Amino acid sequence: MGTVMPVAARELHGVPLYAFAFSGYFTTSLFGMVLAGQWSDRRGPLGALTCGIGAFAAGLLLSGTAGAMWLFIVGRAVQGLGGGLLIVALYVVVGRAYPERLRASIMAAFAAAWVLPSVVGPLAAGAVTEHLGWRWVFVGIPVLVVFPLALALPQIRRRAAGPVTPGAGAAAQAGGRRIRLALGVSFGAGLLQYAAQDLRWVSLVPAAAGAALLAPAALALLPRGTHRAARGLPSVVLLRGLAAGSFIAAESFIPLMLVTQRGVSPTFAGLSLAAGGSTWALASWVQARPRVQPYREWLMAVGMLLVTAAIATVPGVLLPAVPVWTVAVAWAVGCFGMGLVISSTSVLVLKLSAPEEAGAHSAALQISDGLSNVLLLAATGAAFAALGGGTVTPAAAAASAGSHPGAFAAVFLPTAAVALAGAWVATRVRERGTR
Repeated sequence: MGTVMPVAARELHGVPLYAFAFSGYFTTSLFGMVLAGQWSDRRGPLGALTCGIGAFAAGLLLSGTAGAMWLFIVGRAVQGLGGGLLIVALYVVVGRAYPERLRASIMAAFAAAWVLPSVVGPLAAGAVTEHLGWRWVFVGIPVLVVFPLALALPQIRRRAAGPVTPGAGAAAQAGGRRIRLALGVSFGAGLLQYAAQDLRWVSLVPAAAGAALLAPAALALLPRGTHRAARGLPSVVLLRGLAAGSFIAAESFIPLMLVTQRGVSPTFAGLSLAAGGSTWALASWVQARPRVQPYREWLMAVGMLLVTAAIATVPGVLLPAVPVWTVAVAWAVGCFGMGLVISSTSVLVLKLSAPEEAGAHSAALQISDGLSNVLLLAATGAAFAALGGGTVTPAAAAASAGSHPGAFAAVFLPTAAVALAGAWVATRVRERGTR
């Protein structure tokens, strides 16, 4: 997706709305996450999983056939709804189908499953974009999920379907309230994104309305004390948001920066991120080793420092004297850090959750992830547009004019600061008195 996004934005005349193509996905995924948590706790994860895959495929087809940028963004929003349903349902499946001693290995296997797509995907997407057009990347992906879906669903139905206990539905009586809160989060995030991209005084109105909807709803959906990094589960949830938000916001602009500022091809821009899949998987394998699990807290702190260093290094390529390949090296290091952090937060949330709470807590983890993505993409997108990033034209990119480098610096430096804050939060994931 990231490989073809700059080309799609250009052809649809939507570079000023580039950030919406990413943040629109995360906005609707917030609602999908809460819905999947309630659905999974009440009836089991199978329904949420199936509907999530279906919605994701429908969104891909909508984006792939879009004739305007706003319709492309709508397709991304449908993908986000499906992705939100899917990721929480998968976490619930892990919590139900695997004993605690195997969960770290399963999370490592999730990361390992990204290796081949992360290496082949950018190359294939770039080649398809250059020879057939970017639309075929979106339209072709749904075909790839048919075979693994046919293999997985019968096993999930047998091992993880249905509520945890006959009384599990009672724990979901507050589900209606959580769904309303999720709608508040999604609408509030959408209003904030709109205000961030429309930099006029009148935009303060939707910004204020969005904040009024978002803040209380998010505080109610996340574990108490998350906003102040309380020790234990709240810090685990907060750390997930800081890590994912800073990383995704920075990564979303790397292909655009390389294509427009250094004049590289979409294929090469995508390949600059490809090595990260291998290092991410390697780090996930490392955190699953029994010998390192007692040091998980410090492992995550080190991981966030690596992410900080990677994000801060990337904008150096804006200088013509800096080789383009430094982005690939820096991002491989950052992905190693993310592999340490993301897999560890997933393991800790399941460890700190009772069986009947696995859906709600997994949803909270993913809400923190998605909400941080939305807010940081909105903030960095606003800074990008305000400094002229949205005025980059295909002609300027083809000539490698390197215009508006400050717009990209305004994306990477603040996200590096957020990642650095995550290193401190990582030291608070363990409750006092526990070993």
